[in-house]
Parts: sequence; C-alpha cells; structure tokens
Amino acid sequence: MTATTTLIVDGANVVGSVPDGWWHDRRGAAERLRDGLAAYGETGVPGIAEPPVELVLVVEGAARGVASVDGVRVEAAGGSGDDRIVELVADLPDGRSCVVVTADRGLRARVEALGARVAGPRSVRPAGTGGGRAHGH
Repeated sequence: MTATTTLIVDGANVVGSVPDGWWHDRRGAAERLRDGLAAYGETGVPGIAEPPVELVLVVEGAARGVASVDGVRVEAAGGSGDDRIVELVADLPDGRSCVVVTADRGLRARVEALGARVAGPRSVRPAGTGGGRAHGH
C-alpha cells in the first residue's frame, strides 16, 4: 500500500492565481476551489502526488466560513493563512510526505525548511479552469 501524501493548499494564493473575478465573491471562489480539489484524493495530482492524497484547504479572511466536504478538509486560519499552513506541516507525523501548493516565496521557504515539497497553483488549478464569474472582464 502506498503511503498517504498530505496536500495542503494555500487557498488565498491559489484562488488569486487566476484573475477570474474571484474578488467579487471570495467565499464562493474558495468553495469552487474546494470542490475542484475533491477528486485529487483518489486520483492523485499528476507529477506531484500519487494516490491516496489527504487534501487540506487553508482559507482565511472572507473565506473562513467555507465548510469541509468529503475528500477535502477545510482549515480556517484564525490569523495568517501562511502561519496556519506552517503549523499544519509542523504537526504532521514524522515521515509523512507533504506537498504545499502555493506561489508565495516566503511560505515556500518556511515549509521547505520543515521538509515539505512545494508545487505551484497550476498543479491543482490549470489556467482557464477557475470557474469564477468574470463580471464583465
């Protein structure tokens, strides 16, 4: 049996990576991202993580009310989303494979120092698949 990889997604960073109108409905954008992530638990993320994958979406600000769904645990950051992601990585059992999805350079350095690998937002959200409302853009 393959060991489970924990995939922690920086929700604000990934949502913000595609200018699809997400700023008009931050919570809705986070919910669409969450729903799009669910399939990766069974399929894995090509080139990033083989299944099974434990998916964790970290949200902050206006997206804090987003609920977990089957396959995706949502963690609402009380303060900084980056700080919550670092806490989650630090709390993983020794030897657990972890990938953090973010383009934030500061966060990348912090989680890599804890042994996590890092992937960019496009690994879970290819360009053009944001599903957001463009509102005249």
